[in-house]
Amino acid sequence: MVKIKVCGITNEADALAAVDLGTDALGFIFYRGSPRYVMPSVVREIVSLLPPFVTTVGVFVNEDIDKVNSIINFCRLTAVQLHGEEPPFYCEKLEARIIKAFRMKNAAVLQNLKNYKKVAAFLLDSYDEAQLGGTGGTFDLRLAIKAKEFDTPIIVSGGLSKSNIRKVIKRVKPYAVDVNSGVEISPGKKDYQKMAEFIKIVRSIK
Repeated sequence: MVKIKVCGITNEADALAAVDLGTDALGFIFYRGSPRYVMPSVVREIVSLLPPFVTTVGVFVNEDIDKVNSIINFCRLTAVQLHGEEPPFYCEKLEARIIKAFRMKNAAVLQNLKNYKKVAAFLLDSYDEAQLGGTGGTFDLRLAIKAKEFDTPIIVSGGLSKSNIRKVIKRVKPYAVDVNSGVEISPGKKDYQKMAEFIKIVRSIK
């Protein structure tokens, strides 16, 4: 069964609603340049309210290693998602499981995946010159299919919504999907109806 991560969580109500609707993981963005930035103190409180088998993921962009580890421990995060240009050696110094994100500008990006040996999964996102994520844009799914050759679990992100998620899963057969803007009312505020519809579709695919 394909796993589901709802990213860009900024408040307790949205977190608990996503969990109640059946998501497997929640993403919290610690990059201050994002409209979905959330303070570590808020995340720590949210995490304390979650059931034990929900994965919690902190999203970082070119952040200081010591600061990332501090937030991991303070918030009791399960994993980190690196969304910048963090090199392979950076990953080896973090105190949580690592998801390395790549923005799929073109096929040349795939050549960099082989350098990351110490990661739990690759997250493939759409490319936008002005934004690092949450753009609502999609990318060529043939790149995601090609990325599966690296034998590391693939998480597909970028512009996912109820209108295209079935096609994405059928074509790519990823380990997980990551949705953000596709289930929002506005940046940082989730639409519970959209979340419910999205999760129901994913769960219906065999």
